[in-house]
Amino acid sequence: MSKGLIIVESPAKANTISKFLKNKYTVKASMGHVRDLPKKELGVDVDKQFLPVYVMDARQKKVIGELKEALKGAKALYLASDHDREGEAIAWHLLRALEKDLKGKEIHRIVFNEITSKAITNALENPGTIDDKKVDAQQARRVLDRLVGYQVSPLLWRIIAKDLSAGRVQSVALRLICEREAEITAFEPKEYWRLESNFWRDELPPFKAVLEKWDGKKAEIPNESKALEMKTACETHDATLSEIKRTKRNVQPLPPFITSTLQQEASKILGFQSQRTMSIAQQLYEGIDLKGERTGLITYMRTDSLRISQDAIGSCQELVKERFGADYLHSSTRVFKNKSSAQDAHEAIRPTDPFHTPESMASFLTKEQLKLYTLIWQRFVATQMKPMALAVTTAQISLGPATFAASGNIVSDEGFYKAYPHVHIPAGESIHLDYAKADQLEHDAIKNSQHFTLPPSRFTEASLIKELEARGIGRPSTYAAIIYTIRQRKYVNMEKKSFVPTSLGNDVNRFLVDKFDSVFNVKFTAAME
Repeated sequence: MSKGLIIVESPAKANTISKFLKNKYTVKASMGHVRDLPKKELGVDVDKQFLPVYVMDARQKKVIGELKEALKGAKALYLASDHDREGEAIAWHLLRALEKDLKGKEIHRIVFNEITSKAITNALENPGTIDDKKVDAQQARRVLDRLVGYQVSPLLWRIIAKDLSAGRVQSVALRLICEREAEITAFEPKEYWRLESNFWRDELPPFKAVLEKWDGKKAEIPNESKALEMKTACETHDATLSEIKRTKRNVQPLPPFITSTLQQEASKILGFQSQRTMSIAQQLYEGIDLKGERTGLITYMRTDSLRISQDAIGSCQELVKERFGADYLHSSTRVFKNKSSAQDAHEAIRPTDPFHTPESMASFLTKEQLKLYTLIWQRFVATQMKPMALAVTTAQISLGPATFAASGNIVSDEGFYKAYPHVHIPAGESIHLDYAKADQLEHDAIKNSQHFTLPPSRFTEASLIKELEARGIGRPSTYAAIIYTIRQRKYVNMEKKSFVPTSLGNDVNRFLVDKFDSVFNVKFTAAME
């Protein structure tokens, strides 16, 4: 008889954990949820306090049958589904589905943030119980989503077209996209002009400066005639370097990844769609074959927490000293503060072992896995490195009533940038150290150029996820699914990696906003999270 039956959600995870435990325990997968609301009916008893009615389909019945068989030879049951609302609900449903077969057996709830031998052993040594509050929260949202989608979607079928769907969160995401497109359509560009020139002294290299102020106030140049008038006025005066400042600025490393920021950065840097990012992250979390042993490479990828364990911080600091030198280590342990809305159920997304460097993992990973792992590794390692130091120079040049301005940044100390080179540093102008206040400067002919104000940008995957998170809409586990759904329903198209609502998407949004504004609005949706 085995010590116990451990039930996780996926076969890959079960396989990895089974190898750690070397047949002392039986490890099986639930394949996700084992009970759910019925697909072809409401499944909510509105006359009995909106009680959900759960059913099992053929696949789920088969899984439960196999789990019952495995349970016969086990002393205890360990419910090891993910440590979030969905995972807690899965554990609760497993307990209900298996309860008739649990007589005389111990029942435990175990959780872990990473799939490593140490983490699994620690979880087994410190079992807990199911968190009923999380289960209630998941059920409330599931019922609400069913009531909204099941009642509203048929109206879309009847009024617009068949096979459409409305959802408590997806429809608000569509609304944001449609409202942004309406802003762009209504936008009226305004003309403005800019004056600029190159300035220099003696043999020193020139630098470009742009008109910033006129008579001490912000320069406003609405048209060409005003630009020519101001240009002429400037050319009647000598140029004097009225102010030059040289300062140092420290740029701190970004926090470790959470789900939303991982999806955003993977989209911007790697070009991955959010669903692809989560699929690859799942593979890295569940484990790869590493020198004959299956090992999870990253911590759990659905998280809103910036917390890092002390052990992980210590390992990271050792890695920094060994790889980059002690001089690159931050003077103290850097800790990041969570948002007040964070559930903090898991640590931030990080490597399970920072000494598993990207180059040492290259032969074990696919190209896409390696790209994402490298990004996660770089971001995490940078958290315990010293700031990047910039030498910042700002200059102001006076020509009578006009003040021209220039600025430039030079990296004087790479710091964390050596590990995470994905931070944008606007270079600006290189202003030689020999320039000094009160220098008399020469300059080229002043150039005037026409410009127009730009409309708001369309949402990309990265910026939409950022907007949803900022407004408190959705959870780490739902961002990828939201985007996938609105694309699959053909509510949006992608143009130059940006969302553009289709005519169908606009029709659906107009109907929902017109008829159900109180349900499909940002404030209500955020309040339900």
